[in-house]
Amino acid sequence: MSETSSFSHLDPQGAPRMVDISDKSVTARSATARARVCFPPEVAAQLCADDWRGAKGPILHTAIIAGTQAVKRTWDLIPFCHPLPINGCKFSHGMTDNMLELRCTVKTVHRTGVEMEALTGVSLAALTVIDMCKALSHEIEIRDIILLEKSGGKRTVHRTQEESTR
Repeated sequence: MSETSSFSHLDPQGAPRMVDISDKSVTARSATARARVCFPPEVAAQLCADDWRGAKGPILHTAIIAGTQAVKRTWDLIPFCHPLPINGCKFSHGMTDNMLELRCTVKTVHRTGVEMEALTGVSLAALTVIDMCKALSHEIEIRDIILLEKSGGKRTVHRTQEESTR
């Protein structure tokens, strides 16, 4: 971190605070986060064969619902996040070998971004997959929770495939 950088959630005396966003512009903002869930090969094969249905019900659908609930409650979970109107929340998923990739894209029109909402949503979706599959194996792992894209506000983030796999 450079000498001119500072943590926005600390006041000049170093005490924690919520950032005052009242002077920021209202703009369209979006963020996409990704999590990967790694399965033992036999578990991945069983889940695919069972069309992602387990003893507790439809695994991916339940994960999407849990992730969406988490997006809407991020402000309640992370102390200095502002409550935001969520204009859109979309999940996508894909399976490669033994790795499930989950993505969460969140949109708002507001004075602050939705990076934490996207990261929280995809994290809870991944945790829900583990909860619904843990009877099959305790070797399932969550890997690579990362912010892939962010737009609106001061900075834009767009990680390339190479950058997102480090």
